[in-house]
Amino acid sequence: MKILLIAAATPDTFWSFKHVLPFVSRRAAFPPLGLLTVASMLPKHWQLRLIDLNTTRLRDSDILWADYVFLSAMIVQADSARAIAVLCRSKQRTVIAGGPLFTTGHTRFPEIDHFVLGEAENIMPTLIADMESGRLERFYSSSQRPDITQTPAPRWDLIKLRRYATMPLQFSRGCPFNCEFCDIIVMNGRIPRTKSPRQMVKELESLVEAGWQESVFIVDDNFIGNKVKVKALLRAMISWRDSRGIKLSFTTEASLNLADDEELLDLMVQAGFKKVFVGIESPDEESLIECEKIQNARRDLVAAVKKIQHSGMEVMGGFIIGFDSDKKDIFERMTSFIERSGIVTAMVGLLTALPETRLFSRLKRENRIIHDATGNNVDGVLNFLPKLDREYLVHGYRMLVKRLYAPRTYYERILRFLQEYRPRGPRFRPAWRECLALIRSFWVMGICTRGQREYWRFVAKVMVFHRRVFPEAMTLAIMGHHFRKVAAAI
Repeated sequence: MKILLIAAATPDTFWSFKHVLPFVSRRAAFPPLGLLTVASMLPKHWQLRLIDLNTTRLRDSDILWADYVFLSAMIVQADSARAIAVLCRSKQRTVIAGGPLFTTGHTRFPEIDHFVLGEAENIMPTLIADMESGRLERFYSSSQRPDITQTPAPRWDLIKLRRYATMPLQFSRGCPFNCEFCDIIVMNGRIPRTKSPRQMVKELESLVEAGWQESVFIVDDNFIGNKVKVKALLRAMISWRDSRGIKLSFTTEASLNLADDEELLDLMVQAGFKKVFVGIESPDEESLIECEKIQNARRDLVAAVKKIQHSGMEVMGGFIIGFDSDKKDIFERMTSFIERSGIVTAMVGLLTALPETRLFSRLKRENRIIHDATGNNVDGVLNFLPKLDREYLVHGYRMLVKRLYAPRTYYERILRFLQEYRPRGPRFRPAWRECLALIRSFWVMGICTRGQREYWRFVAKVMVFHRRVFPEAMTLAIMGHHFRKVAAAI
């Protein structure tokens, strides 16, 4: 059996990093972890090819080679996924589609005949048997959440690692919280399921053996959903790093109650975590209560952010505008909070009602849904009727994002973060790729684009006051080039 696995293309978004990937000679931010994992569940004697449209062109010969096509996509990749499905149908090849886009939105794709809805582990044996017999069902799903301690390691051999900036791994699925707007609990549930520490170390070892020595993104939607198990994992990671002399760095996503656990903070830093994305959402207490973001309510949000920064990790923040409780001063309050907290990477988006979320159901009952979600956090599109004036929200949002990523404002925010940042361990020694990125930034940001004066002033201040973290500071400066491009396009 010949299987072609296709990852849909990602448009230019906040997290695509399209405009900075050339600085480090990479084609995409990270590979399609879902497809790489599904590939490991297929029979060993089957022939597999993986085409990631973010790094490789899809050729007619690839489609004609295959007996079946596995297509995976997120909501933001809907246009690309549809084009792939239409092309495969024109070549008379059967598409089996899975992933977040299809799990909650398969009705939008009449051109696709077969869907895997939800997590794949419990579904694959039946799907494989039906593929071999040539009698496929339209839908494959399971009411049971899979035991991910049985999930095999990704098939790294199907991709060229050097094309990517970061490698993804997954430790857990599910989140114990119940935010109204979130679709994670729809797809993965509220009880966090985790892999074993030994299993995760083996997956990390497989990456190192494949030749990877750089950044790893633990893609869990809430890495600390089960604190007892994550601490056991971190201790195993620390032991593995120490025994093997491993220098991998890690990024992940976590809830803000991370700041409440000093032991957890310390373990994460010891294990090599450098960055953590936190969904802060709003500085407004009423809006946090409205969306049931209880883990953020009734606390000093700025102090919590600074505590994480002080521990030795950068906080990347997610923010939302458009809650029913938002007042007309939300833009000023949001700007003030982000600047005071020193959150350099601040992803601010308009509220989106994602399919099958509690927010979508409520707004639908209120006859306020006007079109499907795009899946792009920062496209400046509202897919529902807000309480505040729609034009006021969209215009104010666009102005806010442009202000946040204007050169002077952005560089000042980096300097504010560096005042709190207390990295531990040996100094970061950049490899040739990072040195090349720095040289390119001198040319692109210091000569060829607007904001040259602010850029060189920033470089000088870092050299004088923050020399020990110069590589980290310049990495953030380079990231700002991408964010400004995205902000200008909103």
